[in-house]
Amino acid sequence: MAAAAALEAVAPLGTLWGLVQDFVMGQQEGPADQVAADVKSGSYTVLQVVEALGSSLENPEPRTRARGIQLLSQVLLQCHSLLLEKEVVHLILFYENRLKDHHLVIPSVLQGLRALSLCVTLPPGLAVSVLKAIFQEVHVQSLPQVDRHTVYSIITNFMRAREEELKGLGADFTFGFIQVMDGEKDPRNLLVAFHIVYDLISRDYSLGPFVEELFEVTSCYFPIDFTPPPNDPHGIQREDLILSLRAVLASTPRFAEFLLPLLIEKVDSEILSAKLDSLQTLNACCAVYGQKELKDFLPSLWASIRREVFQTASERVEAEGLAALNSLTACLSRSVLRADAEDLLDSFLSNILQDCRHHLCEPDMKLVWPSAKLLQAAAGASARACDHVTSNVLPLLLEQFHKHSQSNQRRTILEMILGFLKLQQKWSYEDKDERPLSGFKDQLCSLMFMALTDPNTQLQLVGIRTLTVLGAQPDLLSSGDLELAVGHLYRLSFLEEDSQSWVAALEASGTLATLYPMAFSSHLVPRLAEDLCTEESDLARADGPTRCSRHPRCLQALSAISTHPSIVKETLPLLLQHLCQMNRGSVSPGTSEVIAVCQSLQQVAENCQRDPESCWYFHQTAVPCLLALVVQASAPEKEHSVLKKVLLEDEVLATMASVIATATTHLSPDLASQSVAHIVPLFLDGNISFLPENSFSGRFQPFQDGSSGQRRLVALLMAFVCSLPRNVEIPQLNRLMGELLELSCCQSCPFSSTAAAKCFAGLLNKHPAGQQLDEFLQLAVDKVEAGLSSGPCRSQAFTLLLWVTKALVLRYHPLSSCLTERLMGLLSDPELGPAAADGFSLLMSDCTDVLTRAGHAEVRIMFRQRFFTDNVPALVRGFHAAPQDVKPNYLKGLSHVLNRLPKPVLLPELPTLLSLLLEALSCPDSVVQLSTLSCLQPLLLEAPQVMSLHVDTLITKFLNLSASPSMAVRIAALQCMHALTRLPTPVLLPYKPQVIRALAKPLDDKKRLVRKEAVSARGEWFLLGSPGS
Repeated sequence: MAAAAALEAVAPLGTLWGLVQDFVMGQQEGPADQVAADVKSGSYTVLQVVEALGSSLENPEPRTRARGIQLLSQVLLQCHSLLLEKEVVHLILFYENRLKDHHLVIPSVLQGLRALSLCVTLPPGLAVSVLKAIFQEVHVQSLPQVDRHTVYSIITNFMRAREEELKGLGADFTFGFIQVMDGEKDPRNLLVAFHIVYDLISRDYSLGPFVEELFEVTSCYFPIDFTPPPNDPHGIQREDLILSLRAVLASTPRFAEFLLPLLIEKVDSEILSAKLDSLQTLNACCAVYGQKELKDFLPSLWASIRREVFQTASERVEAEGLAALNSLTACLSRSVLRADAEDLLDSFLSNILQDCRHHLCEPDMKLVWPSAKLLQAAAGASARACDHVTSNVLPLLLEQFHKHSQSNQRRTILEMILGFLKLQQKWSYEDKDERPLSGFKDQLCSLMFMALTDPNTQLQLVGIRTLTVLGAQPDLLSSGDLELAVGHLYRLSFLEEDSQSWVAALEASGTLATLYPMAFSSHLVPRLAEDLCTEESDLARADGPTRCSRHPRCLQALSAISTHPSIVKETLPLLLQHLCQMNRGSVSPGTSEVIAVCQSLQQVAENCQRDPESCWYFHQTAVPCLLALVVQASAPEKEHSVLKKVLLEDEVLATMASVIATATTHLSPDLASQSVAHIVPLFLDGNISFLPENSFSGRFQPFQDGSSGQRRLVALLMAFVCSLPRNVEIPQLNRLMGELLELSCCQSCPFSSTAAAKCFAGLLNKHPAGQQLDEFLQLAVDKVEAGLSSGPCRSQAFTLLLWVTKALVLRYHPLSSCLTERLMGLLSDPELGPAAADGFSLLMSDCTDVLTRAGHAEVRIMFRQRFFTDNVPALVRGFHAAPQDVKPNYLKGLSHVLNRLPKPVLLPELPTLLSLLLEALSCPDSVVQLSTLSCLQPLLLEAPQVMSLHVDTLITKFLNLSASPSMAVRIAALQCMHALTRLPTPVLLPYKPQVIRALAKPLDDKKRLVRKEAVSARGEWFLLGSPGS
């Protein structure tokens, strides 16, 4: 028995010995992994591996010893977690001893030590012992790159796990690492070495007397000059090295006395990258330096930065110089001063002011902007710096403004003043008297008002911006200043012909009205109200812009200043009253005038969305008033006024619907429930009790026997109910859905039937899943099928099908696939085929009135991708099976789907779909052509390899379409010709002469935009294949 057990034990050891011999003598690499796997499985122990390697480790031939140690090291790298503490001690002693061996052995020894550095069972003291041995016995920089990297890995592992032990070495560890790193050139190793140096400093290892040596061994790489080789598998970029080295250099103030002279030298050099790197490093250093480190170098640093800003031809260098100056000033600002210490900030700012002040006063104003930028960079660093610079510069600039009489010079000076005023907004002052601008308030206001009254538009614009900034300073403008400012804004909004001025004035009015609502309520709203009441016949006798644009601008001004709840309560009644009284003047209102009022209401509604109280006020004030107007207008009367007819026009109702939707989307569920309890009964039961001035003649029954005008108002019901939060319960929902379904197939009024279909779809989309939803869907399907089968209502039934399908596609409802198949079936319909193809555009695009995320619709993410995956294969099959006269419909639908699909989704499918897209270009329908071109253009840029396979066809079709009767198609085709130049040049060169000749024709196109695209495309083809292109 004993003999049998002994044989079983010998057999595995024999296998191990064979594997060792194969590796060491047979120069095979596979046995190492096999041995490691056997050790991990428990077949052998590490000790048995060492015993099997015995003769190899003692072999007099260095290469044999190296192979033996290499095998052991590879096993340890995979099995170090299995080692016992006693085994680790013996292995460490063995490997340390072998560091004295032949140089061929050293790489394998280092791999073994790297494995042992990962052992959690490493006893205390051995990490120090290993590093001492490496520092003493190994000349690291004579080793290959891989082995040097191994040494850095050993040091990194020990610093991570044995920090306190290494710190016990004191400065000897720092000195040893300096010897290891000195002379390193490989970027892969430098990244690790820089990280080690950063840890040495940031983790407070002792640097001892070796601070300068550590700085020299790292700063010799500054600035980094490294260009990665092409197809570099390691992926190391120059920026990686720059940031790693910068982190080291800026990690401690102890480097300051060595680093700052180096930075100054590099900033003063002629190399652009060195300038940028030096200024960025200085910026980083200021975060850790104090006054003591900077004191001796401030004059030189300022001289270098000043020269770069004054003389540089590079905007990047200028920007980095200004950023460095800002950081320097911030560093000096935050240093804590002793009572007897010199205030370096004051002296530094005084030097800056001394060097820049006189440039602000030069008559030719050549260096005025560089000087202003330098002063503003310093002033933006701290409140102290801002006060110091502003108090010295503002009087000078104010004086210069009055000295110069030309508007352009005044504009430049005012823009500089504006820059300093904006800096003041960064700092808060509790005491009004501390504010530096308080002493200049009167002069600044005088200068600003001069700019606002100047005839030069550009100076006016700067004056308006200055007014906005001054107004943002708390308690700076007096009530008299505000009254005067409001007067100027009023004048600019109405009397200036240049659009820039009045647009800027409106924007400033909106900003300042939020801050000073009382001033605008007192001084601007009454004047606007008076202007609004002025008859157009009176305005017609006026001259200039007043004649044609006063009312529209007045409306825009009222909506622009409606940014504060108190102002909204004044402007909203004015706008609504104006809308109600438009018919009472001697001039009949037109569609554009009514739409202008509605657009102003829309802007007020958008402004109110920021405040829940204002939102509810707008809703309960504007919505009933608008409904009352249109309900009255829809009443059947013998003689309709002009306004009543205008109110029922499609465009006006659409604009009103937008106002109602905007006023509803941000309501809380409780308030929305209050509103829905009034509005739905209005449309279902004709309950007009909540409408203002509800003395209406006749009944309001839009769903029953109502007139065509009443049915049109369903568009407003749609805007309301489709914008409600999802959790708001709608009263009489079953009845409402039935009425909408009936109206959606009414053939007498396409506008109202479409509105009813959209409303029905919007409610379906939000309705929770369940039996009631299934019943609604069944009713809709039945209605659609009945409508499509009969003649008169086919178009309306198709519209209902389209909107219901979209509602279900957005929420991933299972029935959406069936309805989409029905829609595809209609592509072959002689009457509805083209409309069905266009319907795919609606399914894939975002709507603006219903089924929007803003209106709380259920819109699932990536619905377009899902629609593409589910339906495009069926479209392709349908195309191939369809008769020739129907194929264009399939191409059109496919083009719409692909055009609105995210390009990353389309690219993998491009090879199979490209032939269909190319065929779509031959379709005579310009809509198909335009959609396909819009789809192909980005693909030319993102998938050049695939597209280059069809370059001959693409060029032919694009050139043909560049002569299309449609201007939009011509432009798109020329843009595609331009994009073709991104394909590989060798593919395009044979076509270059042909294309250049063909593109000469669109250069004479009668449309300027076409000529512009032709010039751009032809220019790129001319440059094709030229050097540097």
